[in-house]
Amino acid sequence: MSLEERKRNFEIAVDACNGRAGTIMSCSDQNFDIVIELARHAQAVGADYIVVHAPVLHFIHDRDDTLYNYYREICEHVDIGIAMWSHPDSGYLMSPKLCARIAELPNIIAIKYSVPRDMYLELTELAGDRILVSTASEDEWLDNIVELGWQLYLCSSPPYLLQTRNDLRMHEYTQLALAGKIDEARQVRDSLEPVRKALRETRPGGKPQAQQKYWQELLGQAGGPVRPPLLQLTEQEKQEIQSGFNHCGLKL
Repeated sequence: MSLEERKRNFEIAVDACNGRAGTIMSCSDQNFDIVIELARHAQAVGADYIVVHAPVLHFIHDRDDTLYNYYREICEHVDIGIAMWSHPDSGYLMSPKLCARIAELPNIIAIKYSVPRDMYLELTELAGDRILVSTASEDEWLDNIVELGWQLYLCSSPPYLLQTRNDLRMHEYTQLALAGKIDEARQVRDSLEPVRKALRETRPGGKPQAQQKYWQELLGQAGGPVRPPLLQLTEQEKQEIQSGFNHCGLKL
């Protein structure tokens, strides 16, 4: 999206929630001035939090001090809760020790940590008393509630891809787990496996965004086509996705 579209998206999200839920806005960008402009706009329109992706850092091999300074600079420009975000698309992963160091900054409240389990386990042990640690994998969510005491599933698509207005099983098993009803939570979690399988098996390798947007249309959400240079789905691919969707057991 363009900068103006992203800003407008923030405004729509705040208006749509209207105080009924918190909002977190993605301000990630390779241009640091745009990160700050988006962060300030998010704060101005009433967002509760922002999330900022660790940037691609060309030619820098000793990254830790630069990354600490990156998040420190953001903290100094806005007065809003900030979530870090680290995953392989940056070309590296922020270490648990670096994340724990950044967690000392005043605005840092959480991290989306898309890394192997041993890394997010270490970070939970190092800084779980100061920030909320989360990872993108819904497959691991229940175990992380039970084994690590996690409270937050942050900035990922399963809550709106695996659920409908009339079928809130991810929410249901989350609430059961938080209430200590682990066996019941596992039963509900496992009942979603046909939905996960349909999503996995109908996703063309080069078109994950297009598949997700079409799945959203089947759910009755706003999907629409992807923008160039991303590839559109073929009619055959749409038929395969719809067949998987129709047989996965989600209740519309």
